[in-house]
Amino acid sequence: MPALIFVLWTVLALFGSHLGLQPNEVQLDKILQPPSWQHGLGYDDLGRPVGDRLIVGAQISFFVAWQVVAVSLLLGTTIGCVSAWYGGWLDKLIVHVMDIFLAFPSILLAIALAGVLGPGIENVVFALASMGWIGFARLSRAQALSLKQHTHVLAARALGAGTPRILWHHILPLLLAPLIVEATFGIAGVVIAEASLSFLGLGVQPPTASWGAMLKDGTHYMLIAPHLVLAPGMALMWVVVAVNLLGDQLRDALDIKTQQR
Repeated sequence: MPALIFVLWTVLALFGSHLGLQPNEVQLDKILQPPSWQHGLGYDDLGRPVGDRLIVGAQISFFVAWQVVAVSLLLGTTIGCVSAWYGGWLDKLIVHVMDIFLAFPSILLAIALAGVLGPGIENVVFALASMGWIGFARLSRAQALSLKQHTHVLAARALGAGTPRILWHHILPLLLAPLIVEATFGIAGVVIAEASLSFLGLGVQPPTASWGAMLKDGTHYMLIAPHLVLAPGMALMWVVVAVNLLGDQLRDALDIKTQQR
């Protein structure tokens, strides 16, 4: 079931634009119509189809999540490996910087950055990536500190291999498994964060649809049109739960101890 939801989310995000969607078409005669066989998931307060807007929101959350995780993974892994490899004052400085970031709730820092930079999808990606690299940096640093003492790494250094070659060929391949697992949980976190920023008006701007913005608009009509909240809320919950469950399954599949048992 989690895999099916994740595949559906991915397919809608990648190919939803080919479905002839009309997410911003206003039909005054269909304002706040509930879901039905004729009307799909119903219509919002402006007469726009909720189903079409839900698919556009899936595209926004998908691309924001993957862009943020990709940037955070690249930046965090590089910083963590360099910190662990060189050690000394550079390692202490990087650790202190990460501690400073960890002293504040990441979502609050993201809100502050998004507020300073202004609303917009590019600023959301930048704000979330500015916070997301820390987890990858801590994980890669901890793993690299252990891996740098392994025999094959010491042998490569003895043979005169340079630092970039050792990091790329001897340490990074052994980091991929935990980093991939961390990335799956990062995707779920970014989906929630993007929806939160859009709910606060700091993310995607109208008329572009976002699950967070749809939740915000639907709160005004919860008693007379609950589908405006239930549709994006259920979509958000299903995607986050599915990604987290896939992350758990992936962690178990890549865990050598679990495989041995």
